Amino acid sequence: MKDKAFDAVAYLKAQRQAIIHRVEAFGGKLYLEFGGKLLSDQHAARVLPGYDPNAKLEILKLMQDELELLFCVSAKDIQKGRIRGDFGLTYENATLKTLDDLRDHAIPVRAVVITRYAGEEQAQRLRDYLTTLGLEVFVQPELPEYPQNVEWIVSADGYGSYPYVPTSRPLVVVTGAGPGSGKMGTCLAQVYHDTRQGISAGFAKFETFPVWDLPVGHPLNLAYEAATADIGDSVVVDPFHLESYGQVAVNYNRDVENFRIMRRILERIRGGENGIHYRSPTDMGVNMVCRGIVDEEAVKEAGRQEIIRRYLRYNWEVLRRVERVETVRRVQKLMFENDIDVSERKVLTEARKEADAARLGNKGNKGIFCGSAIELADGTIITGKNSPLLHAEAAMVLNAIKHLARIPDKIHLLSPGIITNIHQLKTGSLQGRSASLNLSETLVALAISSATNPTAAAALEFLTALRGCQMHTTHAPGRGDEDALRKMGVVMTTDARPAQHQFLMR
Repeated sequence: MKDKAFDAVAYLKAQRQAIIHRVEAFGGKLYLEFGGKLLSDQHAARVLPGYDPNAKLEILKLMQDELELLFCVSAKDIQKGRIRGDFGLTYENATLKTLDDLRDHAIPVRAVVITRYAGEEQAQRLRDYLTTLGLEVFVQPELPEYPQNVEWIVSADGYGSYPYVPTSRPLVVVTGAGPGSGKMGTCLAQVYHDTRQGISAGFAKFETFPVWDLPVGHPLNLAYEAATADIGDSVVVDPFHLESYGQVAVNYNRDVENFRIMRRILERIRGGENGIHYRSPTDMGVNMVCRGIVDEEAVKEAGRQEIIRRYLRYNWEVLRRVERVETVRRVQKLMFENDIDVSERKVLTEARKEADAARLGNKGNKGIFCGSAIELADGTIITGKNSPLLHAEAAMVLNAIKHLARIPDKIHLLSPGIITNIHQLKTGSLQGRSASLNLSETLVALAISSATNPTAAAALEFLTALRGCQMHTTHAPGRGDEDALRKMGVVMTTDARPAQHQFLMR
């Protein structure tokens, strides 16, 4: 584990000030697109040790008297039940969760905008439900030939066909359920409507990655490329910025490819070149990440580790048939070109050693041997292996919290009698085929035991110390293991070997 490499306070101060300057530059009204994750940005927290995963929320809270928020979600994503991989929620439920979180933090949500709407039943159901909660909901049709047909898009039949959301504050944050939620189109349509009402308004993007003032090949930017390998993003030098300012800046390919069209749209909305402030796609972004970096070497190492994590994650998703092989190949190419090997992930090599040691210690046994390893905050690596009693993940977590609580190995946190009773329940009344306890079952048993077992209670207090720790397991984790690790905030990777018959769910 790396020490703090990022000063979150310095970053928040610089980013807030940059937003204020951008509002002023457009005459006091700005539509600010918030890309990426609004809440719980774990990617940023992994690659920038010390970054607050809720940094965007903190900025909103600092500026809540000056802003209102529009939340976008695509009707197409709602209808097909698209899943947010970080939360394991559909876009519909992710929308509801985010709106709840914003309400809890007193962030003023002006309206929800359902984009690309063509009468989808699921989207209409969400609209009706949000209306009962007292939220105003607007629906936008999908524009044909978007964004190429600029003259038609910037007209009464294009952006003019979108409903206008009246806003009263100088900063309007436009965020959404995920990529492709229609945030940019909503921003530009609002600028179109405001301009025609004589309101001076502009558009900008709240950026975190790629970091414009770091090189293309910096591990922090490469980690962004790995994170977006599923949609084929790549980090490139911004040719418009270089030509206009003689300064090397980086951006991602889609912003560079679409900039000419974007500039034409903005020029047409605001009335010619005198109405546009941007000479490059990098100009559009508000990104002060470099102001927060205090240990660049640690950031570079965190970036390399994230690339490995993404590679392993995509491999697992291919096996689960939710990702394409091409995505894995893109990250493989990235790793090869930058001399990155999976063996750099310490917990991976230790987990594999644990599985191999278990196999060697049980010669003649044809069972499947699984190993797990976790790196604690002080760099100590704790391992665990599967057994008839526990899954490898459960054994690893018990070993880790015993180590942190300084409890001797010979002392059991769970009595054999409790484990036996749970085994009998699983294989008897519940007719399960696997008697061993997964991590979720183990933690519930530990919590119950803590009521009468002071040692279990002492160990349980250290469970939160595992949040943010790196962990690897040699096999595909069961649902009860994966869910518990996600809720604990452990950063898991896996070799995704089958731990039992591949068609069985545990």
